[in-house]
Amino acid sequence: MKKVLLLLCLFLNACHASIPLTDKPITPGDFQLPPTPAQHVWPAILPLPPPDGLRPCCAFGYNIRAKLLGVPVPFFQLRNVVDPDNTGKHHYNDSWKSIFTTLTGINSELNGIIYTRRGGFIDLAHVRDTADNTLWLFSKIWPALGRATTIKMSDELGQRIIRLRQFSPPEDMLARYNLSVSLAAYLAFQLAAWHEVAQWYGFESVPGYPETVSAFSPEDLYSNLLGARMATDILNSGGASSLPQYQYSMAQMLPLALAQLQAVSPQATRFHFDMLDGIWWNNHCRLPDKFLVRLRNYSVSHQRLPSRPADTVPELWLTLPDHFDHRPLSQFARLEIWRGDRMANLPSPSLMYSDDDFVTLAQQAAKNDRHALAKIGNQCD
Repeated sequence: MKKVLLLLCLFLNACHASIPLTDKPITPGDFQLPPTPAQHVWPAILPLPPPDGLRPCCAFGYNIRAKLLGVPVPFFQLRNVVDPDNTGKHHYNDSWKSIFTTLTGINSELNGIIYTRRGGFIDLAHVRDTADNTLWLFSKIWPALGRATTIKMSDELGQRIIRLRQFSPPEDMLARYNLSVSLAAYLAFQLAAWHEVAQWYGFESVPGYPETVSAFSPEDLYSNLLGARMATDILNSGGASSLPQYQYSMAQMLPLALAQLQAVSPQATRFHFDMLDGIWWNNHCRLPDKFLVRLRNYSVSHQRLPSRPADTVPELWLTLPDHFDHRPLSQFARLEIWRGDRMANLPSPSLMYSDDDFVTLAQQAAKNDRHALAKIGNQCD
């Protein structure tokens, strides 16, 4: 049933009520700077179920048409564009209900793409997905910090395993808290980076419906990184001691984060899409044509500038810590991709892939796409 709904969501474009549990405003830090560590050991949220898949959104472009089994779908257009001052509520994505409410048009969480002058295009679904993964991982890491623990996830081509290593955690509880937050954001971004790799090499949420059009889309990983930074700020500010409080904090912070990035109106977002038509995307193509998206960003780094057309304001650099107390975070935990039953076009690893391998896989993807684009020119695939 879930797969049927997700397939329908690809062609058609539940938040519980969230109440503030504190009067303290939760605001984003200065994204140009490293995250400000927590100054208090805040009450921690209880372990959460993992987010149930990713939100059904958004190919690069707007008013995008689609086809099913090669046949154009009449009267369908994926509009995509969202008002930065009206992003709706936030619902931790822990069930298929968010897919159903998106399908029926009653989702109080508004997702889509917004152009920002300092951060380029931002995909709100990617922001929210990585924020949710950061919260979920924190809820698992904080009570287990220092113990050898394995967190198994659903397959994406390979078997995804997060391995928490055994080590002596800091004696200071505040240092433990900050290490747990840093690890959660670091691993959540790795999950996002792997998802881009997996999509390019043939991962399909719905069998038979390719997702290569979305792989390494220019806005994706910058948006994911923004979500990790937002969740970090929320955890470090005491805005996630319960699920309702986290959901309220995300809904409160998202318009403020977009304002920091200098988000523009929906009309201006569509204007920027129009200026890039035929260069970054091709509005003559239909989902799931891979080269509906013509420009991709193959960087899987957690230190990045946005993909952005020329503007008079400076770009906004985003980064996450990758060390704690002069030790690489990879010494404490890492994402591992082991052989799976359905590897599609992904070469089977000799043992497993880790984030060190993502760069090589992404570079090979870039090389292949350059050759493919040279062959097809401005045509759709």
